[in-house]
Amino acid sequence: MKKKIALITGITGQDGSYLAELLLKKKYEIHGVIRKSSTFNTSRIDHIYIDPHGKTNFFLHYGDLTDTNSIYNIIHKIRPDEIYNLGAQSHVGVSFDNPELTSEVSGIGTLRILEALRFLKIKNVKFYQASTSELFGETYGKSFFNEKSKFHPKSPYGVAKLYSYWITSVYRESYGIFACNGILFNHESPRRGETFVTRKITRFLARKKVGLEKTLYLGNLDAKRDWGHAKDYVEMQWRILQQKTPKDYVIATGKTYSVREFTTLAAKYLGMKIKWSGKRLNEVGYIVNKGKKEIIIKIDKKYFRPNEVNYLKGNPKMALRELKFKPKYSFKDLVKEMVFSDLNKAQKEIK
Repeated sequence: MKKKIALITGITGQDGSYLAELLLKKKYEIHGVIRKSSTFNTSRIDHIYIDPHGKTNFFLHYGDLTDTNSIYNIIHKIRPDEIYNLGAQSHVGVSFDNPELTSEVSGIGTLRILEALRFLKIKNVKFYQASTSELFGETYGKSFFNEKSKFHPKSPYGVAKLYSYWITSVYRESYGIFACNGILFNHESPRRGETFVTRKITRFLARKKVGLEKTLYLGNLDAKRDWGHAKDYVEMQWRILQQKTPKDYVIATGKTYSVREFTTLAAKYLGMKIKWSGKRLNEVGYIVNKGKKEIIIKIDKKYFRPNEVNYLKGNPKMALRELKFKPKYSFKDLVKEMVFSDLNKAQKEIK
């Protein structure tokens, strides 16, 4: 039986690294796209990388979603069975500072892949586009989003991803390409980038526990998100491309927690009881240490987005039913794993 070949953009990221591990277990031949840089940014995949001069099913190629020729040449060379477009400028806050780059990478980058598929006419290739809950914007009345919900993005990142969503749909309908969108709500793990709020929180608390840091500055503590585990979500991505008919799916847990609740729970796993006082910019989080009140969390208005999205919750019923997958991680499991991973790193740092 012929070995399946998968191409993954964004392979050095959180989702890309977990997806590569999953597909290697399923005996795929993996090809990942990485950007050429003066420094290595492969820490998440170093443990699965093997010198290509030996026997391996894992290969890396230099390319960039902003470079049409590199994308076309890589696809032409490896002729993949499945393409997972996980590459993006994925930080919502950064997209306000760099909207043009965000649009080029997270929007037009998708078009470049689809155009390559249209011209190359690779038989039976399947394409997965990593979409996002940021397409939806705000919910009113604290309801949920599903595959039929209207889109109203509130950031340059959300707008770029909306373009990717619709161009994927258009190429599916116009050219018969097996192309699917996975509308993923927030998904985290110990491999989450340190500038994302969940990892920022767990890293700080772990370092605070061992005496390496004193104060954490956050933005909107009231923002509620539907948080799942990246390991669960990459399996859903793979299952989307194993369906007989291309379709778009919402991937979520159906439960929401605020940034404040995430922080409180993370601290609890470290034996720290955070209490909150004040409102908005004057709110602080503190612990009682040796009978004294110690403020460890403060609010900085620079971490508020120009256009805030306060509440996001997905309805994953269709995905759970049709993809036949039950998530393995609860919210508590996720937070606990992230906390103790960062604690382990902090403890090594002080040795």
